[in-house]
Amino acid sequence: MTAHRILTRDFFYSFLAQFTLSSSFFILLTTLPIYLSKLKTKESEIGILMGILALSSILLRPVIGKALLKSPETRFMMIGSLIFTLTSLAYLFFKPFWPFLIVRILQGIGWAIFATSVFTLITRISPEAHRGQSLGYFYLAINIAFALAPSFGIFLILQTNFTILILSSAGLSFFALVFSMKLDKTQKSSLPDPFTHPSSFFYRKAIPIGLMAFMGSFIWGAVTTFFPLYALSQGISNPGLFFGAVAITLIVSRSLGGRIFDLYPRDRVIFPCIIAHVLAMVILSFSTTLPLFILVAIIWGLGIAFFYPTLVAYTIDLSGESRGPAVGTYLAFSDFGGSIGAVVMGSILQRTSYRTMFLCTALVGLLNLIYFYFAILKKAKSGRKRR
Repeated sequence: MTAHRILTRDFFYSFLAQFTLSSSFFILLTTLPIYLSKLKTKESEIGILMGILALSSILLRPVIGKALLKSPETRFMMIGSLIFTLTSLAYLFFKPFWPFLIVRILQGIGWAIFATSVFTLITRISPEAHRGQSLGYFYLAINIAFALAPSFGIFLILQTNFTILILSSAGLSFFALVFSMKLDKTQKSSLPDPFTHPSSFFYRKAIPIGLMAFMGSFIWGAVTTFFPLYALSQGISNPGLFFGAVAITLIVSRSLGGRIFDLYPRDRVIFPCIIAHVLAMVILSFSTTLPLFILVAIIWGLGIAFFYPTLVAYTIDLSGESRGPAVGTYLAFSDFGGSIGAVVMGSILQRTSYRTMFLCTALVGLLNLIYFYFAILKKAKSGRKRR
C-alpha cells in the first residue's frame, strides 16, 4: 500500500528523467579527467575544470528554489535538461582551458536548474509519513546511473573516441528532456510560510544540514575526480568497477532498508554514515589493489546510501511549505562541497601524493563527524529529553 502511494505516474517519469540525466552526468564525471590528462592538463587545472560545474550552481540554486514557489517544477526541469544537452554537445568544439571552463559553467547552470526542480517535485508529491522512504527510492535513479554510466563511459573513451562519448552523453540528457515533458504541468506552486525570510538569500533552517552535505560532497568530489587516475596508475584497467561496486551497494542498501529513513530519528541514521565515510577514506589511502578498492567501495557506499536521502528528508522536515528555498539551499551547499573538493584536493595532489590527498578527505569526514555531534546530535538528544 505504501509503495502504491509513492510510485505514482509523476514519480515514475521524474525517476526516468533523473536516471537519464544522471547517466549523462556520470559518464562525463569519470571520463573527462582521463580526457584532460591525455591532453597534458595539470592536476590542479583538472580539479578546477571538474569542480567548476558544481561551483557555478551554488548561487543559482537558492534563486531557483525561490522561483519554484511560484512556477511549476516541470518547466524548470525542461529548461535544465535542454541546457545540459546543448552544453554536452559543446565539448566537441571547445578545448581546455578557458573555452572548456565556460562550457562547464553553463552545464553547471543546467544541472542546478534540473536537480533543484526535480527534488522539489519529489518532496511535494511524496506522502509526508513516508517522505524518507520515497526519497530513498528516488535516489535509486542516481544510484543505478552511477552503477552503469562510469564503466560505460570509461569503456567508450578507452575503446572508441571522445566524439562517441559526447554523443552518448548528449543523447541521454535529451531523454531527460523527453521524460520531463511527460510530467503533469498543471501542479500548483506552494506558498512560503511567514517565517521563510524571503529577503535572505539562503533558507536559514537548511544551513546546518547543508554544511554536513558540503563536507560529504567535498569527499565525493575529490574521489570521483581523482580515483580514476589513481586506479589507472595502479594498473587497474577499468576504474569504473569501483564506482559500480559503490552503486550496487547503494541500490541493495536502499532497496532492502528503505523503511529505515522513517523508522528512526534522522540523527541516529546520519551518525554511522559519517563514520563509514571516514573509515573508507583511510583504507583508500593505503589501497593499491582491486580487492581493496572494492572493499572501500562497499564501506563508502553503505555510508552514502542513507546519508544523502536522510539529509534531504531532514531539510524538508524543517522547511514547512517552503520546500523550494530549503532544497535550493541544501543542494547549493552540497554542490559547493563537490566543487571545492575537486579543486582543493587537485592542488594538494599536485604538491604531495595520492595517499596524502585521500588522508585529507578522511580528515574532512572527521570534521563532519565532530560538527554533527556538537551542532546536531547533542541538540537532538536534549530536545528528546525535554519531551
